Amino acid sequence: MVPTTEGEQVVPLEAMHVVVAGCGRVGSGLAAALIAEGHTVSVIDKKEYSFRRLPDDDRVTRILGLSFDRENLLSAGIERATAFAAVTSGDNSNILSARIAKESFQVERVVARIYDPARASFYARLGIGTVATVAWSTDQISRRLLDRRVSDWTDQSGTLSLVEQPIPLSWCGRRLLDISQGEGWQVVGVSRAGRAQLISDTLIGQEGDRLHLMVTSDGLAGLDKRLIATMEVGK
Repeated sequence: MVPTTEGEQVVPLEAMHVVVAGCGRVGSGLAAALIAEGHTVSVIDKKEYSFRRLPDDDRVTRILGLSFDRENLLSAGIERATAFAAVTSGDNSNILSARIAKESFQVERVVARIYDPARASFYARLGIGTVATVAWSTDQISRRLLDRRVSDWTDQSGTLSLVEQPIPLSWCGRRLLDISQGEGWQVVGVSRAGRAQLISDTLIGQEGDRLHLMVTSDGLAGLDKRLIATMEVGK
């Protein structure tokens, strides 16, 4: 049972066992979040002092050693794990341990943190979910600085994305529901004055709005075409 901020008790739909490779800020934070949701976690790290970041909880197991060592993985319960996350500071270690978890132990859900974007895209095609840290951060920061479209999420196949787009000035003062959908894209929400809300019948576009859109990979071109046409004709 996991207490919420209101003091209610929440029972997770399905308690999982997760193995986490790396006990830095990301790995320890991930382990703490999973424990808070009622799951069990084994964390592998080659530096014993890294475990100081973990919560004092019986549901977390600490394994000292390399994350791609078979014996360490077995000690971590990899054979019964539903998920595996490789979040050490090294691409090679993350790639190797993720492939072992996926290919040797058939873990259902595997995610690896990869700093090299070229490697990330390659391993994503092998069915290993990847987070390309540097490339993602650089892209997100630059797009926000330049007030351009930001991609918040993309499904593993790359087919569907949730993107954030500044509202065109010509859409301000109009009911967003009337202009919120095209071939392959749809506005699903708006961020205004720091508050996000779902699209509604009465929502009128305002200057400074940030639109949240679900877009297919094929729909991005259509969205851009619509935005350009809108700006040119003042619609």
